[in-house]
Amino acid sequence: MIKLEHIYKNYTIEGGTVLALADINLSVNQGEIFGIIGKSGAGKSTLIRCVNLLEKPSNGRVFVANQELTALNTEALRAARRKIGMIFQHFNLLSSRNIYDNVAFPLELSKHKDIESIILPLLELTGLRDKQYRFPKELSGGQKQRVAIARALACQPHVLLSDEATSSLDPETTRSILQLLKNIRDTLKVTILLITHEMSVIKACCDRVAILHEGKLIEENEVGEFFTHPQTEIAKNFIASSILQHLPDAIAAYVLKNEEPDTHPICRLWFFEGTATQPLISELSHRFNLRINILQANVEYIKKHAMGIMIVALKGDKVKISEAIHYLKQMNVELEIMGYVPNNNTAFI
Repeated sequence: MIKLEHIYKNYTIEGGTVLALADINLSVNQGEIFGIIGKSGAGKSTLIRCVNLLEKPSNGRVFVANQELTALNTEALRAARRKIGMIFQHFNLLSSRNIYDNVAFPLELSKHKDIESIILPLLELTGLRDKQYRFPKELSGGQKQRVAIARALACQPHVLLSDEATSSLDPETTRSILQLLKNIRDTLKVTILLITHEMSVIKACCDRVAILHEGKLIEENEVGEFFTHPQTEIAKNFIASSILQHLPDAIAAYVLKNEEPDTHPICRLWFFEGTATQPLISELSHRFNLRINILQANVEYIKKHAMGIMIVALKGDKVKISEAIHYLKQMNVELEIMGYVPNNNTAFI
């Protein structure tokens, strides 16, 4: 449904040229929700605006619904854009219009003859039918985003683009909006491409995901595979930050960067697939005679894939600790030594 071929985007600024996107190749299948994640400045907004040519690529070709947008003249591109809906972080509603009229606005511009037959079902779908005569100032942030989504669907698009549409919403509202996007995909068979910097958004609703880093797509996979078999350090860092917080300050204050006499290690263990549900900690304790203090732990199921991250303190004979670490790596558990703590610190015993 969406295909990007060798997309480059350069910006000319005083003193030189900035490369925002470099050789982007991406295919989004019909009816799927595809997420692009990246940090601020990675080029996410530029990329999604290249899909509907709000930003014209410096090089490359853009296809939507088997039509090459980059080959169209101005009039034909304007017509093609009517089948590409877009929702934004800040809603962009018309304050002087009520909800019904906000949603109807794109159809008025195109002089559609039977507006009501389209708008009322959209208000039902987005949970706004009982609020159609209210004005934006009377709505919550989540309700405003629902209006923006309904408006984006008014022209019955093939594709819906979401530019950080949930980043200004609280977690509960975000969950409801993401569920709405899934309902829209299932009900209207709309293909959705969304960008975000939040892994929770990817987990909640996407079928596939790609990471954008410094203008390049560095990794792409089905969501479950992405979380359980990340290929790059950037992917691993995104995933780790999404399911486990850093050590609390009260604990981190005692952690030494380098090993010293009479210290033991603090380790982050990363479990994938089968190892996520195996009793490996119990096995370590018995096999290597270690005292293991679990400081943090979390196991999740993502698209039926089990994964978990755990932070533990390993105390015992140094040789046995080394053997235990080697054993974990043999069991395909990724392990990172985060630091060392004194043996006599009761917080880690």
